[in-house]
Amino acid sequence: MSWSSGLGGFRWAGFLLAAALLLAGHPALAEKRVALVIGNSAYQNVPQLTNPANDGAVMTATFKSAGFDVVDYRRDLTARETRRALRDFADAARDADIAVVYYAGHGMEVEGSNYLIPIDARLERDTDVYDETLSLDRILVAVEPAKKLRLVILDACRDNPFTRNMQRTVATRSLGRGLAKVEPTSPNTLIAYSAKAGSTAQDGDGKNSPFTVALSRHIATPGLDVRKAFGFVRDEVLKSTANRQEPFVYGSLGGEDVPLVAGVPRVVTQMPVTPPPANPQADMRRDYELAMQVGNKGALNAFLAQYPDGFYASLAKLQLEKLAAEENRAAASEKARLAEAERARLAAEGARKDTLAKAEAQAKAAEQARVAAEKANQLAQQQAAEAEKKRQEQQLAAADNPRAATSPAAPAAAPEKGPQVAALTPADQPADLAKSVQLELRRVGCLTEDADGDWGSASRRSLSQFNRYAGTKLETQTASADALQAIKLKQARVCPLTCQHGYKSDGDRCTRIVCAEGSFVNDDNECEKRRDKKPVAKRDNSDEADAPSRRRARTLSEPGMPMAAPNVGVGIGVGGVGVGVGMAPSMAVPKPRAEARPKPSSGQIYCDNYTCRPVRPGCHLEFRGGGGKFNNANAEVCN
Repeated sequence: MSWSSGLGGFRWAGFLLAAALLLAGHPALAEKRVALVIGNSAYQNVPQLTNPANDGAVMTATFKSAGFDVVDYRRDLTARETRRALRDFADAARDADIAVVYYAGHGMEVEGSNYLIPIDARLERDTDVYDETLSLDRILVAVEPAKKLRLVILDACRDNPFTRNMQRTVATRSLGRGLAKVEPTSPNTLIAYSAKAGSTAQDGDGKNSPFTVALSRHIATPGLDVRKAFGFVRDEVLKSTANRQEPFVYGSLGGEDVPLVAGVPRVVTQMPVTPPPANPQADMRRDYELAMQVGNKGALNAFLAQYPDGFYASLAKLQLEKLAAEENRAAASEKARLAEAERARLAAEGARKDTLAKAEAQAKAAEQARVAAEKANQLAQQQAAEAEKKRQEQQLAAADNPRAATSPAAPAAAPEKGPQVAALTPADQPADLAKSVQLELRRVGCLTEDADGDWGSASRRSLSQFNRYAGTKLETQTASADALQAIKLKQARVCPLTCQHGYKSDGDRCTRIVCAEGSFVNDDNECEKRRDKKPVAKRDNSDEADAPSRRRARTLSEPGMPMAAPNVGVGIGVGGVGVGVGMAPSMAVPKPRAEARPKPSSGQIYCDNYTCRPVRPGCHLEFRGGGGKFNNANAEVCN
């Protein structure tokens, strides 16, 4: 072997050794990374969203610049197209080490489960969620084949417009705000929300949402563990939204760092993050909101134990008073019901007069106590609602002016308003409370008009209908929190469905009544068989022509009619001599008409040589014999 050939072999051996060391020091270079990006903006049945399509484009560029092997961007997908995209992505992730799904659009939570809403969804009923949307579990199935990291990022916690007009088939079925908390069962799986469970995210004022802006800055930082990257995203979103939106990550990974992009971390030089300044008032607000989410006396008392004074302490005390007033109202209502039942029992059993009087007095006192408790509860509810409204207004004002919210003078000014909260004069008719009562009245079938927050005559009539069919005695002149609570307790329809004529009730809607052939809908809204028309006898022409003569004969023969001197006329004809007797109209003497009814005609016809006429009522023909010219064989004999 020559020196040159030995030197060349040495060089090749050194090159292979360096390549091996390079690959050993960067194992991520051999990893396969795939990503699916979905941005749904053009919703067909609700107002369109602006940012999801833009957010999807930003994240697509982020993953491509990070060197992902597959980046599939799908925009404005229907339910069928979404299922096909997930199926194709599952095939791409089958041999991948890292699989990421990013979704921006509408999502919702039903009964603790999360669903992503495609653009063609209608969601007219709550049960349509199972047919027209895709569950989060279906997304997790698509990333399941990945070996090292399964990551699902959901920017779908926006305010959901579908729930406003969605019909609930079961009153107890819950429809939450935002998305529900989830615990992944598969290992090495993370699910990131743009806002923590039970809260909604903001679209922001710019082209992209605050969450996507922060995510695109940190998620692809070389060498940065994905969990730490989401921590930086959380801090930046909290800062940009004045602590109103907090992203959250569910799931867990092992002890080793899992970056999406291999390399040396450059977090400090790339995007220094300044932590928000300490704000005791913000901590107090956060704890108060947590206590309100729990919503019982224990949580509120725990909050007061930690924060006994200040603005939020006064709010917590009002909430406690509201809960106590509600408990007193329920107890007074139950006591009044029992007292009335006892009085009715004694009256039915015929108890002694003094015993019955005592029971009536107790029932009356219990009813008065119930009315007083209802009024106190209504006042407490209104005071708490007004105080909560003022708190939200102050929070919005602080968000518009962050410097004032974090200034040292802000926490000092808030406690001064605290003691005045309890003395707030409740509004005559809070629009939000009236609208809530109207929505509940519509749910139980007592209100047909739209819920517009205007408590008018239609709303008062509907609440009166509810009192009638539910057996309650709620005040109808104003919308009260007591009425809202009472209506919410009813899980099914209370007021019967009223349909117009020709329609019948079918569940919660009116359907047309269809009768069988030959039947019709009668006045009782029931199908009735048509009756065949009976034939009506008609007179022939000869009877009609002879009607005047019959009427004259009948008139002259009626008893009590005016009589006239007889006219005797003699006629000579071929058949013999005929004698006729008639009445001269000019000689008629009026007489009072008798009340006796005329005798019926015999049905015989009398004919002489000149004419034929019906035999007068009460008369008949007798055969006298003879006949021939000027001689009639029959004679008319009257009784």
